[in-house]
Amino acid sequence: MKKIFTFLVLTLLPFLIYPQELVGLDEVAPYSEGLASVRKGDQWGFIDKNGQLVIDFRDDLVWNKMANISENDVSSIRYPQFKNGRCMIKNLMEEEEIVTYGFIDKEGKVIIEPEYLNLTEFSEGYALGILVTKTFRGKNNFQLNIYDYKFSEVLLDTHGDIMLLVNKRDGISMSKRRYELPELRAKFLSINALAVKTEANKWEIRKLNL
Repeated sequence: MKKIFTFLVLTLLPFLIYPQELVGLDEVAPYSEGLASVRKGDQWGFIDKNGQLVIDFRDDLVWNKMANISENDVSSIRYPQFKNGRCMIKNLMEEEEIVTYGFIDKEGKVIIEPEYLNLTEFSEGYALGILVTKTFRGKNNFQLNIYDYKFSEVLLDTHGDIMLLVNKRDGISMSKRRYELPELRAKFLSINALAVKTEANKWEIRKLNL
């Protein structure tokens, strides 16, 4: 009986010490705000400081293997991470087949719906994004849905509340064949200042009162 007990202890000991060991990971990102993202294939999850998986693997987290770190938008995000308690997610608009973006919190809940064509990560509690508003107009002769789209570059807080309309945007095609990621024309400098690109392709500094 003693030998059987010893055998069971030695067999089960690794599982008692490492009850939720993660194996077969393709990538492990650095910690940010107490959580680190881990990748299996095209899905990412988050582990805490104890190595426990606290947000399960999902395929809607934003990352770019060939991230352009010179930009400050969705194309610059190398791997998922939390900033100001928010991590960016993506969603595919069904009819347009165009990707939109939003944010989850540290419980994995969607806090800001993916209604933005481009976004920055949060800094000092604020982010910049291009909000698309879609209104149904009717059907054409082929019974296809017709929509009106409005675009606004805005400053939003971590709850998704729009704090400032930076400018209205146009010239954005919502046709999959002609769609290009629209450029953000503003830069959040601090809670007191915002840089905005003018029509003359020059920058101006606007004071903020947040």
